[in-house]
Amino acid sequence: MDNFAADVVVIGAGIVGCATAWYLARRGASVIVVDRGNVGDEQSSRAWGFVRQQGRDPAELPLMIEGNRIWSRLSEDLDADIEWVQQGNLGLAADEERMERFNGWLPIAREFGLDTRILTRAQILDLVPSMTGSYIGGMFTPGDGHAEPKTATLALARAAERAGARIMTRCAAEGIELTAGSVSAVLTERGPIRTRTIVCAAGANSGRIARMAGLSLPQLVVRATVAETTPAAPVTGIGVWAPGVAFRQRQGGSIYIAGGAQSDYDLTLDSVRYARHFLPNYLKNRRLFQLRVNRALRDDIARLIPGTEARRHPFSVDAGVEPEPNPNTAVQSLLGLHALVPPVENTRIRRLWAGLIDTTPDALPVLGPVDTPKGFVFATGFSGHGFALGPVAGKLVSELILDGQSSIDIYPLTYSRFKEGRAGKPKNVL
Repeated sequence: MDNFAADVVVIGAGIVGCATAWYLARRGASVIVVDRGNVGDEQSSRAWGFVRQQGRDPAELPLMIEGNRIWSRLSEDLDADIEWVQQGNLGLAADEERMERFNGWLPIAREFGLDTRILTRAQILDLVPSMTGSYIGGMFTPGDGHAEPKTATLALARAAERAGARIMTRCAAEGIELTAGSVSAVLTERGPIRTRTIVCAAGANSGRIARMAGLSLPQLVVRATVAETTPAAPVTGIGVWAPGVAFRQRQGGSIYIAGGAQSDYDLTLDSVRYARHFLPNYLKNRRLFQLRVNRALRDDIARLIPGTEARRHPFSVDAGVEPEPNPNTAVQSLLGLHALVPPVENTRIRRLWAGLIDTTPDALPVLGPVDTPKGFVFATGFSGHGFALGPVAGKLVSELILDGQSSIDIYPLTYSRFKEGRAGKPKNVL
């Protein structure tokens, strides 16, 4: 690929990278997307599929409101069935403390004109008559929805290609060339790609990409388990987030289940590197994480050893390695579903998988260009919200690159917040 070039090189062929390429190519920019695997191989095909405005941080809520509008017409825009269902998102509360959190979020919803309602148990049963359990009330946003992650990501990739973007799979970025303080090329397994703009949309791998450009991105990765059940009779089209289980039902009747906010945390060298950034949030939410020591740490150490394959090709050492799901989490999620919706108690786990979720200290995305090197743009750090925010993130990043500004203010989400002390404070998961 000597002398190969593009206006923009996007690193990462997940939903954010593919959406960015789609928006850029539609406006005439030449775009190449590179990924060490295939389109949507990593978290973009492993997400729950929730597209919710409900419960968002005020800094990202304007993005999600616009993102929701994009999702509502995305099937038509992409000419693809992405299994979009827009029947709302329902959060359940088992105790008064959680109800207080719901009530505390309502002023934010009102500030942004979002239709969100506090519901009693009786009102919830009107919405989903088959749902029992020990909840006392909940919060409902009727405009929220859900879609199928892998299908939506592939549809965006195909649309980007139709618009003129080139997607190069199994082609890892292994270095970034800088010239006079600006990016000048992405060095890949197949050779250099000359460019003046790089978008880092590499999800859980973004920290390593950032270091190639001389940047330190405070990012850690959590491993979340999801399962799909055998088909059941229709329950609801609403996405439900209960204390013990989150679920949504697909069009074919199977149900995606996950353990609410519960995740595994694999220790890595970044755990030490960014300990001061993450320790406050970890201590505030430590009940939600199970610490693990496994191959993630071993692979990290291997990348430091001179002369090793892992050092020469840092993204190849774990390319194609399936994150290990936690069977206990899946079983507890299934039991939680059965307790919440007794009519589906005969369902069983049909398949389970895990995904690696990139997180930031304040659980907010990192969007936009950095001061140095010029031409390096972040679109990462979505902290479990990347699927829902993917299309709008792609739109805003394309505006920043082509227009020099975005249609929504992203200043609270820029990389500079970590250097300037603007990063949000630790918060409890809603």
